[in-house]
Amino acid sequence: MSEFLTLAEAVRRNLHDGDTVAFEGFTHLIPHAAGHEAIRQGFRDLTLLRMTPDVIYDQMIGMGMASKVIFSYAGNPGVGLLRRMRDAIENQHPRAIETVEHSHSAMAQAYEAGASGLPCAIFRGYKGADLPKVNPDIRSVTCPFTGEELAAVPAHRPDVTFIHAQKANQKGDVLVEGIIGVQKEAALAARRVVVTVEEVVSDFAGLHPNLCILPHWTIDAIAVVPGGAHPSYAHGYYARDNAAYLEWDKISADRELFESWIKDNVLSVGPEIFATRVEPLR
Repeated sequence: MSEFLTLAEAVRRNLHDGDTVAFEGFTHLIPHAAGHEAIRQGFRDLTLLRMTPDVIYDQMIGMGMASKVIFSYAGNPGVGLLRRMRDAIENQHPRAIETVEHSHSAMAQAYEAGASGLPCAIFRGYKGADLPKVNPDIRSVTCPFTGEELAAVPAHRPDVTFIHAQKANQKGDVLVEGIIGVQKEAALAARRVVVTVEEVVSDFAGLHPNLCILPHWTIDAIAVVPGGAHPSYAHGYYARDNAAYLEWDKISADRELFESWIKDNVLSVGPEIFATRVEPLR
């Protein structure tokens, strides 16, 4: 049952050292504010689960918070590498991390299986691909009806999922508009769910019926954090900050510059800073 909390309290109650955690968002509604709060609280030995790790996971990996990353594509979208992630893989700085790579389809299927309470996902995929040679979690099964060989991967069941959304109502239901990605499945697959939102409204009356609404009984905590997806965008609220992604490529390329940026932009500020970084859409 959802409860309205400060972001600091929501993270403190629901994330723990050693957890498998998903900070999900697909180009849109990426929960940067929640990730920064996790950095401030200094969690360790996390398994980071994400369909497309980007800047927020680069920051968390650079702070030594992750022991393992389960992912598909990893990169600074539209720019290039995740340099802190690469440094961890190639040079074990600031620590070594284990990587488990999947395709986009497999990640989405695994979330769907977790949301459905199934132990694994079965689908057509990986035929002719080399990933099964380096990822022992990719197996195959034979369909009992057709005899077809199919791919199988373990279901994703995060200990906690963090997502960002546009609105919550006073009852604690959450409204997600625009590109949904796998936020819904990641939330329903998780044991605990924390949502940051742009605002709280009295109800969702009068909105278009073809929307994604997570009911209050699927959510543990809601924190109101305007701008909490920056530098990604929030449909209807603010645009993507392309300059921030370009700047990150320079920041993340240098260990000392990265540490200085984290100190100034994460450790020394609170989530209220996010509201100052976005320009509302007119």
